[in-house]
Amino acid sequence: MKTWSEMRAFPLAIRLLLVNQLGVNIGFYLLIPYLATHLGEDLGMSAAVVGIVLGVRNLSQQGLFILGGSAADRLGARGVIIAGCALRTVGFALFALGDGLPVLLAASVLSGLAGALFNPAVRAYLAAEAGDRKAEAFALFNVFATTGALVGPLIGSALLLVDFRVSALTAAAIFALLTAAQAAVLPAREVPAAQGSVLGDWREVLANRAFLAFSLAMVGMFTMENQLYLLLPDGARRATGWDGAAGIVFLVGTLANLAFQMRITRSLKERGTRARWVAVGLALMGVAFVPPMAVSGMSGAGGGAGRAALALVPVLAGALLLYVGVMIAQPFVMELIPEFGRADLTGTYFGIFYVVSGIAAAVGNTVVGWAMDAGAHGAPWLPWACCLVFGLASAAGVGWLHRLRALPVRAVAVAA
Repeated sequence: MKTWSEMRAFPLAIRLLLVNQLGVNIGFYLLIPYLATHLGEDLGMSAAVVGIVLGVRNLSQQGLFILGGSAADRLGARGVIIAGCALRTVGFALFALGDGLPVLLAASVLSGLAGALFNPAVRAYLAAEAGDRKAEAFALFNVFATTGALVGPLIGSALLLVDFRVSALTAAAIFALLTAAQAAVLPAREVPAAQGSVLGDWREVLANRAFLAFSLAMVGMFTMENQLYLLLPDGARRATGWDGAAGIVFLVGTLANLAFQMRITRSLKERGTRARWVAVGLALMGVAFVPPMAVSGMSGAGGGAGRAALALVPVLAGALLLYVGVMIAQPFVMELIPEFGRADLTGTYFGIFYVVSGIAAAVGNTVVGWAMDAGAHGAPWLPWACCLVFGLASAAGVGWLHRLRALPVRAVAVAA
């Protein structure tokens, strides 16, 4: 109820963007997690071709965030959001209608480009509309995104019992509805005339060394967040011997997010600075990997339901700590980004932030994947230790930037 009352306190545009993010994540996660299985098992494609299709989608999104951010600044975030949702409608529909490699590659490019358009544009619009309540707005944004990431796979697994194409068409229908809703309801805002060129904007942002350092410091956050879909589900399955244990990880995190996100953000906003809470959140995210690391290599499989449940507890404790760390850090990270530069470059700052941190996080995920493979031969604690190091290193990086006064230093709250 607290979440709904907080949502109603915001203007219509923000409420619509929150619902939009819920729909975006539902549509995305009911399809994409099952795409590799469809390509390999249903269409008989080789692992190399599957990797190409998935890689093209990811590259189209991660590599073009900067274009989406600049488009939001120069053309207006509203139009870019609508265009992104429309493109993803077409891309997901192509996954349902085409079996040939050229069609699947086109679907991957369109769905990736769509994310590159509306992700920075939504955040830029949200930052502009929220005013001095950016932290609360992004906290709610996190709640709706997390809920969508839980609900999407549940719907997708049910639809797969019918056919993958039904899943793809359902996802396309969701994005079509979102496109219509944005076009009908999202208010248009006047876009100031751009000064200079797009390349000039990029050079200005890339010359902001404090911003680039902050983006790189966030490598740990993105790498650790991704372990909600890789390392922690794998740990839950290994601990219990039950594939369904991974779903419990998501359920615990989503319920915690719904219950505590707004309480945490509102409480912390009244105390200290944003840099302090970002560092605390990152450190907690790293520490979250200690409980499962302590029992790595041990398994409750084959020992009955009671033993399996007991073996799952450290993994769930780690997942809960990781979610809490995200709840602490992420709203303040999103609030900080627009304040590194001019207001009319907010979209560009978000776009470049996601390009830099996304590329660096891909490297981090490669390290974790390598550690999982290496740990399978006598060192099961290794991937968990890597994530602990990522968290502590990122927290130290933010703390160092804060001590150098390199971050926007406005206090989170001013006493009355």
